[in-house]
Amino acid sequence: MWSFFARDPSKDFPYEIGDIVTGLEDKSVWALHQAKKKGTNEDVSVFVFDLRTGNETQFDVARAAVKRLKTLRHPSILTYLDSLETEKVLYLATEFVVPLETHLAQLSREGHQRDLYLSWGIFQITRALSFLNNDGNLRHNNVCLSSVFVNTAGEWKLGGVEYMAGAVEGTGLPIKILPTLEKYDPPEKADPSRQRLITKCSTDMWGLGCLIWEAFNGSLPQQSSLKDLNNIPKQLSTVYCELVGANPASRPNPADIITRCRKIGGYFKNDLVDALLFLEEIQIKEKNEKNRFFSSITSQLDSFPENVCQHKILPQLITAFEYGDAGSAVLMPMFKLGRLLDEVEYQKKIVPCVVKLFSSNDRATRIRLLQQLEHFIGHLQSNIVNEQIFPQVANGFMDTNPTIREQTVKSIIHLAPKLNYNNLNVEVLRHFARLQSKDDQGGIRTNTTVCLGKIAQHLHPQIRQKVLISAFIRAMRDPFPPARSAGVLALAATQQYFLLSEVATRILPALCQLTIDPEKSVRDSAFRTIKGFLGKLEKVSEDPSLRESMEADVHTATPSLSNAAATWAGWAVTAVTAKFYRSQSDTVKSITPMASKTLSKPGSLEQPSSSSISTTTSSVTSMTSLEQEESKGGDSVSDYDETWDTENWGDMEAPSGQIGMTEPRSPLPGQISGRTDRKGTDGWDMDEWGSLEEEPALEGSEACTSGGDWGSPDFVAVEGAATKSASSYSFGETAKDEVAGLTVKLPDEPRTPAAKSPSGWEENEWEPIEETGGASSKLEEARKKREERKLQRQKELEARRATRVSGGPMKLGAKKI
Repeated sequence: MWSFFARDPSKDFPYEIGDIVTGLEDKSVWALHQAKKKGTNEDVSVFVFDLRTGNETQFDVARAAVKRLKTLRHPSILTYLDSLETEKVLYLATEFVVPLETHLAQLSREGHQRDLYLSWGIFQITRALSFLNNDGNLRHNNVCLSSVFVNTAGEWKLGGVEYMAGAVEGTGLPIKILPTLEKYDPPEKADPSRQRLITKCSTDMWGLGCLIWEAFNGSLPQQSSLKDLNNIPKQLSTVYCELVGANPASRPNPADIITRCRKIGGYFKNDLVDALLFLEEIQIKEKNEKNRFFSSITSQLDSFPENVCQHKILPQLITAFEYGDAGSAVLMPMFKLGRLLDEVEYQKKIVPCVVKLFSSNDRATRIRLLQQLEHFIGHLQSNIVNEQIFPQVANGFMDTNPTIREQTVKSIIHLAPKLNYNNLNVEVLRHFARLQSKDDQGGIRTNTTVCLGKIAQHLHPQIRQKVLISAFIRAMRDPFPPARSAGVLALAATQQYFLLSEVATRILPALCQLTIDPEKSVRDSAFRTIKGFLGKLEKVSEDPSLRESMEADVHTATPSLSNAAATWAGWAVTAVTAKFYRSQSDTVKSITPMASKTLSKPGSLEQPSSSSISTTTSSVTSMTSLEQEESKGGDSVSDYDETWDTENWGDMEAPSGQIGMTEPRSPLPGQISGRTDRKGTDGWDMDEWGSLEEEPALEGSEACTSGGDWGSPDFVAVEGAATKSASSYSFGETAKDEVAGLTVKLPDEPRTPAAKSPSGWEENEWEPIEETGGASSKLEEARKKREERKLQRQKELEARRATRVSGGPMKLGAKKI
């Protein structure tokens, strides 16, 4: 009487059974269903046998299959999870799989990727049969397309064990209760006289031949179709013919098939099979073997099936990193495969590895992380970047290895959008100021300027106003030519952030000094930039209403790309798409300067897009044409680093130690010596950049007075050109910046008897000027004296030039005797 209240046993089954999967309707006693594990929602598969649709014989076969599968454990055999038997239903839960026939229908019909994948699948089934026949002394007796399944990782799993039995040579074969399976029976089953020739593996090898045919042709219509070899690969045709031979004794052992096909030129000898077998045995491999493997697999991943990469290779790479000694070599393929994951999976699998890696003290690991940053930075949350990653990255700014410092600078390009105010506007700029002024590697100083120009849009407007111009002017005084070029290009590329008053009073005077630079590429860039800025000033002079649109981005935190300021640059717009300077420290193998490489120009500039050029500015058009002319000449393509994407700055490749000069070159008049500059203040405060605001006027006057040294009659002192009062300057043997502590080297010796000080000016040349009562007479007197001295110097300069012309040209930097 209590049976009415009995609990249904199927409710205790810990899996929720879902929709049925097609493909096994008349080929198996089971019905395959999708299912999920209760509690974890994990995807599984459940094979269901319902006694209401079958008979007792089929029920016994299904029950035997469950018992057999429960005892088998092999990577290429279907994985048993759980089972439940009731009076009317039998449940068998396994890993999530789909029928092989369904999976192959979704693959492309041809291509190298499909060929590799089929070889890996056939290898797995052959390996499973070798395990059953040789190690387990069992015969499967049902190898065909319907008995093979594919899991999420694309691995082929041998199932359909309903007819499995012990492998006793000379015994008969079991009778299959489903008529559709009879076409897979070997020919000796119908001939009792040949059954004595049956070996422990002959029946399964016939089934393997049938599976190979179906893998390339589809479901087998009849047994006679096995004679068609048209779609069988040539590498496999010999083995295939042996498998479907009429004589059971001549069929090879599965272990022999693996040995033969794994040799050079064999069907199982390819990149995919090699890679997956190596990963399965990675724990017993030597470290050198692992490094070679990880270095080679990165380029091979594109030819591997996506599901194999995502669910088979990637988890094993992560495991090798976390629990093995794979080291930094595993990073590149791991990050490349990480792009196949969705955001949830990436956060769960890759991000914890990334955070752990950044705390590593291994320099090779840190370099590889910084180099691959662009591939995973988009998946990192801002709080993780600021709290866990940036503090580790910032240590690289002070590393003794130049490669680490340079890669750290470049990494800020990708980190800047996610950094908070303090990390970006205080910490990063503090390190940038020190590197730009004190680092002994010219390439690092150059790339610091490049990076600053690239992250300008992310800086706070007030900080941006204070830092950019001073930093770029400092770069234009660097003794390293690519650093000067970077300063010019950065000014042009960020010009929408400058007030027009600063353009007129600070930027143009600084740029004019580079028009006499010994490097032609620097001069050309300077001239183009000057023309661009002058074009802006000219347009505003003609139409003052344009000033507001040109200065619209100066005080905005998120600049608009559509306003007028962004289109005045012309060629300069492409400066932000040029490439980083590639210094010797870019390579991990050696940081020793290479004297064999030379530098003739900072790099080629790319042609700007039409959408970024204003059609109303004539100066823009002329600058664009100049850029195109420059890009046609210069260094050969082999001198440039093509490993950086088109979003980078112009190629300026030269070793950081030597820049292709045959002899040392003294700094330009008014320029900062690289060594002296780096002995100044520590350069950590942003005030150091701000302190350079008054220097352009000082250097502009020095450049004019030394114009005779360059053979130019046009660079002479012009009254009233300085923006400050003359009494604010202090002239002596050296001119020093009292705020920043920067030493400015002046010409080595005077060219004329009248030049009694290194600056080319008399100590008492400037008369003190009283600002209050009775000043008019003194001003007039001082003006007359200056006019007299100016005329005297002009005559002396003309005499010197006449002497120089008659005596032949002087070598740059040579002293006059």
